[in-house]
Amino acid sequence: MGLGKRREFEVFTLSFLDCICCGFGAIILLLVLTDVGRPIVIERSEKDLKGQIDALQRQLFEIRGETDVLNREMQGRMKILNTEQITAAQLAAELNKVRGEFKASTGEASVTNKVEQDLVALHQTLTAEMQRLLKNAPRRIDTVPAVGGIPVDSEWIIFVVDTSGSMQADNWENAQNVMKEILDIYPKVKGLQILDDEGKPMFPSTKGQWLQDTPAQRAKIVSTMVNWKAYSNSSPVEGIGAAVQGWWAADKKISVYVIGDDFTGGSIEAALAAVRKYNPVDRQGRHKIRIHAIGMPDGPNSPPFINARFSALMRAMCDDNEGTFVGLTIGGPSCVMKVDVLGTPRCIS
Repeated sequence: MGLGKRREFEVFTLSFLDCICCGFGAIILLLVLTDVGRPIVIERSEKDLKGQIDALQRQLFEIRGETDVLNREMQGRMKILNTEQITAAQLAAELNKVRGEFKASTGEASVTNKVEQDLVALHQTLTAEMQRLLKNAPRRIDTVPAVGGIPVDSEWIIFVVDTSGSMQADNWENAQNVMKEILDIYPKVKGLQILDDEGKPMFPSTKGQWLQDTPAQRAKIVSTMVNWKAYSNSSPVEGIGAAVQGWWAADKKISVYVIGDDFTGGSIEAALAAVRKYNPVDRQGRHKIRIHAIGMPDGPNSPPFINARFSALMRAMCDDNEGTFVGLTIGGPSCVMKVDVLGTPRCIS
């Protein structure tokens, strides 16, 4: 039996193509069904995002507003802080200055006390021969009229009064009494003037002028002094300088009376040097003005070394300027101070 001719095998038959088309159709149908709900989801997402953006913007505006408020508050507090820092720095500088002055004053007071102690010790150790020589030494005859050791040859008088707090609190009544006593020493003068230790007149309109010496004027001076309050740095140097520069004249014999209780200036030697410039010696060996001083006693709250510095300063200044220093004691008589030939201050009345 003979072999017949074989049929050729066809890959892409109709059945195969049908299957492929059905698969593609199913996939397209799935894609179509899936995209149907996507616009709704996207729209909802956009609304949610827009709401979140609006909420975030509102929060941002609120935060910015709070930030502005906080910035303004911070700037205000920074200004206050800067002001307080400046004030604190100024107070610290003033404190350091006061501490330095206090330390210097304490040191100078200690030196002054030591010098006085050395002078007393030196005086006590003099030999009999030295005392004999001093006893036989010729004495200087002073022809200037004096009351209680104070020369009263001047016809023009200027008072330089310490108006500090310690004077006002502890010695103001004493100062008024001293003023009356000094005026009583001079029954009649050609001119008067009252200055504070800064050099400002008790009666501001009389700067550079003399007050006429009348009973009414003297009474006015004493009554005005009761309530006279002026700034004071507790140093007579400025007042003495103002007296010389504002009232001195070659044809006038002027005496300056310093009334005070303490000296809070710097160096005693510097104060003496400043007064020497104001009140130099002429060719005849005379000063422009004669300087006297009355030292008030220590007050209950006054550090003793400050009063001692005033006494040391004015003793030396009066001795340099042909004057007399009078130290007042608490509850006791006045003590007129003179410097003897040994350089030791002594009471002479």
